[in-house]
Amino acid sequence: MSDGSTRNAGDDGAAGGGIDGVVGIGIDSAVGGMDGAVGGGIDGGAEEQHLARVLRSGLEQYDLTADDLALIDVGADAGDGDGSAAPLPVLAVVGRPNVGKSTLVNRILGRREAVVQDTPGVTRDRVTYEASWSGRSFVLVDTGGWDLEARGMGARVTEQAEIAVGLADAVLFVVDATVGATDADESMVRMLRRSSKPVVLAANKVDDLRGEAEAAALWSLGLGEPYPVSALHGRGSGDLLDACIEVLPEVSAVGGPTEPGLRRVALVGRPNVGKSSLLNALARADRVVVDEIAGTTRDPVDEIVELRGRRWRFVDTAGIRRRVHQTQGADFYASLRTQSAVEKAEVAVVLLDAGEPLTEQDTRVVQLAVDAGRAVVLAYNKWDLVDEERRRYLEREYETDLVQVRWAPRVNISARTGRHVDRLVPALDAALESWDTRVPTARLNALLGEVAAAHPHPVRGGKQPRILFGTQASTRPPRFVLFTTGFMEAGYRRFLERRLRETFGFVGTPIEVSIRPREKRRR
Repeated sequence: MSDGSTRNAGDDGAAGGGIDGVVGIGIDSAVGGMDGAVGGGIDGGAEEQHLARVLRSGLEQYDLTADDLALIDVGADAGDGDGSAAPLPVLAVVGRPNVGKSTLVNRILGRREAVVQDTPGVTRDRVTYEASWSGRSFVLVDTGGWDLEARGMGARVTEQAEIAVGLADAVLFVVDATVGATDADESMVRMLRRSSKPVVLAANKVDDLRGEAEAAALWSLGLGEPYPVSALHGRGSGDLLDACIEVLPEVSAVGGPTEPGLRRVALVGRPNVGKSSLLNALARADRVVVDEIAGTTRDPVDEIVELRGRRWRFVDTAGIRRRVHQTQGADFYASLRTQSAVEKAEVAVVLLDAGEPLTEQDTRVVQLAVDAGRAVVLAYNKWDLVDEERRRYLEREYETDLVQVRWAPRVNISARTGRHVDRLVPALDAALESWDTRVPTARLNALLGEVAAAHPHPVRGGKQPRILFGTQASTRPPRFVLFTTGFMEAGYRRFLERRLRETFGFVGTPIEVSIRPREKRRR
């Protein structure tokens, strides 16, 4: 773009009659006169670049802000050289239900990340976070309550806690000091001894000096010194973390290398559409708890998955309910975590139940991903349960209720059987490629010129706004800024967006077209 920042005699002569005249009549007339202006002696690419220089120079006649000039000068984003790093040590936080594990995790992180509520069983999956203390970084794994006698969903939560211990370098065992050691705590101590992992014992809910006597009674567990701590108020947390750092190795002996460059994919949808089942199918393991009860997942769960020889970071999220502001307790905070996970992701796979009619809730989830500016892939789950009649109705619903995201690639899968889950990869690749696409300024202005010449903006109030110059301000998602002589209606902007999609593709990504009306500088 730097070659178009100044005007020269060659530009004036090639434009045939001066730049002022070209820009003054708008981009459509400029394109119409390009053949004669350049004498037909250059190819299409050079002609596009020449047009961009002409229009760019003509903007000197208009009042432009410093922000406008920065947008015009913007170049292609440089790629990041992310590479693999040594695996961080892993610390698993375990304990029976409602002893304050997630509260302690939030205290260690220094922010409210894990969902917390004063009822047992809020956390159900293994949830990983990156934390640091005294200059040492490590991975913190929050787990659900461990209960040897649990049944149903509780048994699966216990299994996830045991898996977390097996995949950790050290364990932070949390006990409620106000209750003391229970039979469940004794059972967990036996499990921890079998694992042969270093264990740090945290006596939680010690809010004052009187509670330290109760904490001292936990020596009876045989795990060494109990560290009195108040996860709620932060009392004693520094000494506890010092002890954890002492037992953690410099480099994890169980974790794989960290891969910051992995593409991040969020699995989103309304409750009970099969998000957790899909993550388990992709990971080929029972990574997250799955149950027929809607709302099983509460915290976003990360997992690195290999598909078609490539590694991806998938994030399972809590189901988005109909009215987030009307939910209470853990469900409310789970919805907030889901929105945060979508904003941190690069592409959102929106799961829809193919066996049930599309609901307002489904369209709300799709709109959440679009509003966050993420690339979007639609995945119709439970396809193995769909008969021919349902498929006809489904196509009709897709044509009418999802018309706003007809640009999103669609994949029919079955998380339960694993059918066609590998087909997500081409759809993800297409969506992410479009999400990262940058259109050359010359090609963009050539297209705008053709469109404006064939379909000019309607005359409103005796005036017809014209496009002076267009530029792509950013990617992820693609955002275009058009400098015009007046305001352009929303319908015409949607028309321009359709033409941009027809010409450049943009499969699977939202795009934004914004208008900046500018007046001529007074002489």
